[in-house]
Amino acid sequence: MLYDFHTHTFHSDGVLSPIELIRRAFVKGYSAIAITDHVALGSLGRVTNEIKDDCALARAHWNILAIPGVELTHLPPQAISEVAQKAKEMGARLVIVHGETSTEPVEQGTNLAAVQSPYVDILAHPGLITTEEAALAAQNNVFIELTSRTGHSTTNAHVALISQKAQARLLVNSDAHNEDDLLTPALAEAVLHQAGLGEHHYEQILNRNPLLLIDKVNRSSSHPG
Repeated sequence: MLYDFHTHTFHSDGVLSPIELIRRAFVKGYSAIAITDHVALGSLGRVTNEIKDDCALARAHWNILAIPGVELTHLPPQAISEVAQKAKEMGARLVIVHGETSTEPVEQGTNLAAVQSPYVDILAHPGLITTEEAALAAQNNVFIELTSRTGHSTTNAHVALISQKAQARLLVNSDAHNEDDLLTPALAEAVLHQAGLGEHHYEQILNRNPLLLIDKVNRSSSHPG
């Protein structure tokens, strides 16, 4: 089973259209994929509407759960929760926040704002996440990403250690920008191994946590706001 909740299309800095990326993920054996292009307030409505339609088309014809989402990137921390709420109201079923990765810094305070928001689902590549931030993520049911993306992945071991101590839920995502970035079972397991996590963690992070996130997304979609 392959689950990937962080990918990009030509609606931001990716290469493929949403329907192309979903199809290629389906052929690679994905069970679920979220399309989460970079947005801020100005592009939110347009991108969400276009991604929603392609995800619905894919779900209707292929055996893959295609989830319309967004990645909030380089927003002022004070605006994150408000924009995340607007994204959900506009039909984004999944909201990711671009975390404080050392290779593409966002404003300090972004991690904290993300894990405090009831409208954020995933904190992506959070860099040198703190114990306080991980504890808040656990408390507020915000999932924390371990990434296969070069550069952002350099702090995966730190993210895994701090998140495990705080009992925050971890996921492996690709942050894919093209077909070659998509996960394989071997790549997902390699991400966990390189983060210092043993095989006894694989089932929880690669299968159970994704299903918990899907359940959260379904419940929030059924009861918006």
